[in-house]
Amino acid sequence: MEYISTRGSAPALDFEGATLAGLASDGGLYVPREWPRFSADEIAGMAGLPYAELAAKVMHPFVGASLTYERLLELTTQAYGRFSHKAVTPLSQFDEQQWLLELFHGPTLAFKDVALQLLGLLFEEFLSRSDRNLTIVGATSGDTGSAAIDAVAGRANVDIYMLHPKGRVSDVQRRQMTTVLAPNVHNLALENASFDDAQAIVKRMFNDRAMTDRFAIGAVNSINWARLMAQVVYYFAAGIQLGAPHREVAFSVPTGNFGDVFAGHVAARMGLPVARLIVATNVNDILHRALSSGDYSQGQVTPTAAPSMDIQVSSNFERLLFDVGGRDGKALAAQMADFEATRAMQLTNAQREGAATLFQSARADADEMRQTIRWAWENCGELIDPHTACGLFAARDAGIDPAIPVVTLATAHPAKFPEAVERATGQRPGLPTRVGDLFDREEKCADLPGEYDAVAAFVAGHATPKA
Repeated sequence: MEYISTRGSAPALDFEGATLAGLASDGGLYVPREWPRFSADEIAGMAGLPYAELAAKVMHPFVGASLTYERLLELTTQAYGRFSHKAVTPLSQFDEQQWLLELFHGPTLAFKDVALQLLGLLFEEFLSRSDRNLTIVGATSGDTGSAAIDAVAGRANVDIYMLHPKGRVSDVQRRQMTTVLAPNVHNLALENASFDDAQAIVKRMFNDRAMTDRFAIGAVNSINWARLMAQVVYYFAAGIQLGAPHREVAFSVPTGNFGDVFAGHVAARMGLPVARLIVATNVNDILHRALSSGDYSQGQVTPTAAPSMDIQVSSNFERLLFDVGGRDGKALAAQMADFEATRAMQLTNAQREGAATLFQSARADADEMRQTIRWAWENCGELIDPHTACGLFAARDAGIDPAIPVVTLATAHPAKFPEAVERATGQRPGLPTRVGDLFDREEKCADLPGEYDAVAAFVAGHATPKA
């Protein structure tokens, strides 16, 4: 399996190379040169497998010669052994059509754990082969940071520098990052900055020769292909439980950076019978505008009760534009360069028509988010977080054939956003006992200006140079 850049000019890499590189050298994102595909019989044969074994079967076509199937299975068994639910990503039912895929049973209570627990092990595996050191630089709007830090804290040959917009993540999200005191963990709170600002700093660092010549820079954000690959698995897990390959399933995905829902697109490319992928946004609705009208234009970020979706530039959307628009790297590079210069872009007819075959979108405002949290509690006895509420709002309003089950991805435990849940329901969700002492732990974090030079100087002053 070879990986190519969405912008067409970076060298192709194998799975190990793409995992360690993160962002391609031409500024693009790595995608497989071709999509592996399972037959209906092969998908039917996956029914009833333990999650770790299902994960190894779904992901093995992507790893090529970088890992044997047996070694991949050892890593998935280790990664998912830390989850509090034996099913890892269990389904629960709202009503005759609506289902909830619980992705918050990992150590940091968010869907990012499903991918990042494995990614941390992959980093360690690949780095051990050459005794290299990796400097991970990432940006988070809340959940990626804590999941990535938990996955790599204390691991050999890896240092992590995680940027978050100061004051724009929940208290639980912040403390899950800043209370990890391992010496290889560095939290950076950026003053007067949004997630988009932090993400732009990370991307700039990948293209800064002064940094990349000195340090081996790696990524844990969903720009890293290996992270998306691991997220494909739970689409198969849910789809098979609900009748695939003999029955279609639709998915509603709360998303800001488009990685989670792009994993659903990959699952469909691999043969899973996905009826629709519903892209659910909050009022920061660049993805809804792009999919509904072709207008991919950056607006101002509006802080909401769903901070992980407070994004106006969705990094992974580039992968979809590449895949449905003819896989023309040169044309997409020009299109993205124009967007980066003007912060506005119109999708081509090919991109719009290609996306419309599988995707639809919806936008939930603050009232709709709150009403959906209340509906889930009053009608189903289920507490959901604000991000999940955006997905459920979109799912219930999607107009999907009643014979097709609709699965909303529950991206975070409601206790990560207790104030918002309590305002909507009168119920304050408590933290699970495994993280119940979070607010008693010591915090460590560096406050920096939200400027590239300040962040680059901090990383350069602390990171381990290349050998």
